[in-house]
Amino acid sequence: MAETSWYVLRAVSGQEKKIKTYLENEIARRELGEYVPQIILPTEKIIELRNGKKVMREKTLFAGYIFVEADIKYGEVAHMITSMPGVIGFLSWNDGKTSKTPIPLRDSEVKRILGKIDEVSAVEELSSNISFKKGESITVIDGAFTGFVGTVEEVFEDKKKLNVIVKIFERATPMELHYSQVEK
Repeated sequence: MAETSWYVLRAVSGQEKKIKTYLENEIARRELGEYVPQIILPTEKIIELRNGKKVMREKTLFAGYIFVEADIKYGEVAHMITSMPGVIGFLSWNDGKTSKTPIPLRDSEVKRILGKIDEVSAVEELSSNISFKKGESITVIDGAFTGFVGTVEEVFEDKKKLNVIVKIFERATPMELHYSQVEK
């Protein structure tokens, strides 16, 4: 059984997904799954406004970095990882010799990073399990109108969105909000 540790792999910013795919394919091709069991690219889903429409996209949490669980002491693993297109190298320190030694992450760092990933997916999962009804009172918890109370006018289950009427300066203002932006 391989003794793996978590390492930070420096990559060309903006190409992290492509590099992760290259690595996974090469690991499968060379049958090195025992020596590189996990490659993680922490992302979060964000909602953007484009051309008047809200669009959900994934944003990389740590641009230019990929987290790899690997046994780099096994002969070809470290070389295979660092020779991928777009990979700059491991996050490392110069040990005074000609080579640089990759620094494994501490357990507390790994738990914090993996906890952040779980937290982001838990928020997404939580917002998908909630249902709303017309006439129900909600509170806005995200965006420019955080803290305002409104009433649900229309529910779009398929899009996980609501049409809400919020009173702003004693005037009823219609808004379209994502489930994750409101709470009951």
